[in-house]
Amino acid sequence: MAKIRVLIVDDSLFFRTSLERMLKKDPEIEIVGMAYDAADAMQKIQQLRPNVVTLDVEMPRMNGIEFLGKLLPVYSVPVVVVSSAPVRVFDALSAGAVDFVRKPELKSPSDFAAFAADLAEKIKAASMARVHLKKAVSAAAGNTARTPAPARSQALAPLAPLAASAAASAATAAAALRSPMASAVSAAKKDTLIAIGASTGGTEATIAVVKNLPASTPGIVIVQHMPPVFTNMYAQRLNRICNMSAIEATDMMRVEQGKIIVAAGDYQLRVMHDAQGYYVTVRPGEKVSGHCPSVDVMFESVASAAGARAIGVLLTGMGQDGANGLLKMRRAGAYTIGQDQESCVVYGMPAVAFEIGAVQKQLPVDQITGDIITYLGR
Repeated sequence: MAKIRVLIVDDSLFFRTSLERMLKKDPEIEIVGMAYDAADAMQKIQQLRPNVVTLDVEMPRMNGIEFLGKLLPVYSVPVVVVSSAPVRVFDALSAGAVDFVRKPELKSPSDFAAFAADLAEKIKAASMARVHLKKAVSAAAGNTARTPAPARSQALAPLAPLAASAAASAATAAAALRSPMASAVSAAKKDTLIAIGASTGGTEATIAVVKNLPASTPGIVIVQHMPPVFTNMYAQRLNRICNMSAIEATDMMRVEQGKIIVAAGDYQLRVMHDAQGYYVTVRPGEKVSGHCPSVDVMFESVASAAGARAIGVLLTGMGQDGANGLLKMRRAGAYTIGQDQESCVVYGMPAVAFEIGAVQKQLPVDQITGDIITYLGR
């Protein structure tokens, strides 16, 4: 298999060269070039045709967010953001970056090695990712343009035009949100619990699912693969833009109607049930399915605590975390949804779940909100 061609973009010469030295140790990665600012990066992307770009957010003259806005409409190259600023990271993901890695604090030599290993895995996932850009479909609805990531042996291509069916998908979701069910949950679904798991590309996919859910929606628990600090910032971001409130999980926190709970980085989240309802435990633990927090851990706990009174949603992500847990949820009687291949940044976790029979319904991400609302209103 051809190596993944990577361009490193960072204004620090020390960081660029150190990162090149570490990434070159991976037999699947080839560093084809390095750039010191946005203008240099744009020129080298055109010349070198990398499969993946690593991008620093804070750069002189033009920051990484502005650069993404100019780059992606021309070259649909997957970008992995490298930054220590959580807020800027989420802006970059919203602008079209497929993933991010936190810059190391470099307290010891091992810190950089661990960072480079993490980045190498993100690069491999990104090399198989679709680049998604937000485009206006009509005055009433929006949609995401999708273009497959370039094959490693092929040159980058300009973004394809929007598919005509995209407007119909957005209109269907909008109609569900306008329905009477959007403001009322059926009596039989009042004690329902919604669990959502996601990884690569999942920050924006999760937003697409939960942003327009009404405040009357039953409690939601989310595992998004992210490190500490970033999970709290993500919860704050959801809290600002959603109808429901959102908060990072703490131990023994109650799951309540109208509240979204985001699993904390480096802690395993489990859902429990008592006479008062649902609550979460947040405890340190080993990685499960390669992650902490793990979607499998959360889903398995939901299967035990809620059984048929649950909805499980597995979104875009590399690997298979969440697939086995979603299967346990379905076997316990839960309603299970998987994101479809076309709308995924990386069709990994939902693909495995679909293959093993864990997914009851597979949907584009922009139809999942409406489907949840319809199910809750039955």
